[in-house]
Amino acid sequence: MHVPDGFIDAPVSAVTGVVAAGAVAVSLRGARRELDERTAPLAGLVAAFIFAVQMLNFPVAAGTSGHLLGGALAAILVGPYTGVLCVAVVLLMQGVLFADGGLTALGVNITDMALVTTVVAYAIFRTIVKLAPHRRRTVTVASFVAALVSVPAAAVAFTAIYALGGTADVAIGKVFAAMVGVHVLIGIGEAAITALTVGAVVAVRPDLVYGARGVTARPLEIRNSPLAPAGPGAVARAGAPAAEPATATSEAPETPETSAIPETSATPETSAVREPAAVPQRSARRVWLAGLAAALLCAGVVSFYASASPDGLEKVAHDKGIDAKEEDHAAKDSPLADYGVKDISDARLSGGLAGVIGVGATLAVGSGVFIVVRRRRATAESGRG
Repeated sequence: MHVPDGFIDAPVSAVTGVVAAGAVAVSLRGARRELDERTAPLAGLVAAFIFAVQMLNFPVAAGTSGHLLGGALAAILVGPYTGVLCVAVVLLMQGVLFADGGLTALGVNITDMALVTTVVAYAIFRTIVKLAPHRRRTVTVASFVAALVSVPAAAVAFTAIYALGGTADVAIGKVFAAMVGVHVLIGIGEAAITALTVGAVVAVRPDLVYGARGVTARPLEIRNSPLAPAGPGAVARAGAPAAEPATATSEAPETPETSAIPETSATPETSAVREPAAVPQRSARRVWLAGLAAALLCAGVVSFYASASPDGLEKVAHDKGIDAKEEDHAAKDSPLADYGVKDISDARLSGGLAGVIGVGATLAVGSGVFIVVRRRRATAESGRG
């Protein structure tokens, strides 16, 4: 759904540019609350993964394909504010390096694909999670529904923007019906990709999924040693034998030896049981490496087998005449334009290498942004302290 130059007139493009800039500014502030030492590098990985999976166009109808938008996936994995920034970084890389999505339409694309999808998806996701039972399966189901709705929501948003500033004289009713119709089908693919990805991460490391916080967490269970006496107010474990009352000891006559022994509230053994040990933080390195490998595989290898049919917006634009005044991309002569490396004749090698370069560039820019945001939060916290 990358809008090219020339679809939307200059005034509306300027307004959406202001909206997009405001959304990015707000998201930069909001991301400070969402990012910590582990999630900052993971957020960069999410951006790179979305870039890679967007290269995998899948067929949805005769002569039409679709691809991941990524707003729902980013919002659920790393938070809504950080999610807006993830998709915005992807769109920036695609527009500048690969001539995908117009530069004058960058504000339109960020507003539509980053802001609308993220806000709609996360609102639906939180509503479902709040009302449904707190289980891991709920997170996966909520991810599916949120992603499914976010895609036609973006189609509606594009139709509204086109109604305000479309450059071709096309009946808005026809644009609305065509855009929503095809993007409902694309939404099914988006939902499947999002649910599978979120479900895979939740299965191995639910603590790394922002949307799963407070849903998959289990209450801490402190188990007493079977050899230690139960303290006052202690609750016995299910299935464990109840402690026998020490009647024999209490009835025994006090002797000088026993009276000389000082009374203590707890032994070293019992006090060690009652104090929960600190849980060490688990490294996210394995998840990061697995995600990077998946992104490189998708962009460098699997992308060669992606559908070559036009995506939903391209198909509707061609059929309805929206592209009548489409303009050439300012970066059409880029060495990576159209996701291929210039002067490399082998299509498989050219496309795969371009994809790998795109993943690396998106990862570097995204991680840099999020690490800076995280450090600014740490600086602010140390200043208050």
